[in-house]
Amino acid sequence: MSPNTLIREKIKEKIVDREMLTELSEKVEEQAQVVVHILYPAQAVPYAIRIWKCASLYSRSSTHCSKLLHADNINIAPNWTDIDGQTPYTFTLFFEGFPKDVLIFDLHEKINEPGGFFFPSIVRNELDIYWIRGNSISAK
Repeated sequence: MSPNTLIREKIKEKIVDREMLTELSEKVEEQAQVVVHILYPAQAVPYAIRIWKCASLYSRSSTHCSKLLHADNINIAPNWTDIDGQTPYTFTLFFEGFPKDVLIFDLHEKINEPGGFFFPSIVRNELDIYWIRGNSISAK
């Protein structure tokens, strides 16, 4: 049974055990994820992309960093994803959840070569789901 379901059931039963509710609430926050969809427009030329496991979300107001958990429709380095360039391309990144105090963050792939993903100053929303439009990517 999920922590959310347990919380709802306890509230319905009107059983108030503050310690248990606090513990369950913390588990819900721990399980939260941040989802980032990234869309690259058609480029007219083929290219290749990949994401490094070090890609993270960095809070602008604290030292908090949410690590990449999963990438969908893009390969993890060292493997490349070949893109035909004729149609827009979308991929999705899943990150660890944020503490409540994070309001603005950067998506930054800190790598030792040119071309790492960097999307600064993303304003947090209630759903923690974001759509970002990427800039053009160099041809391979």
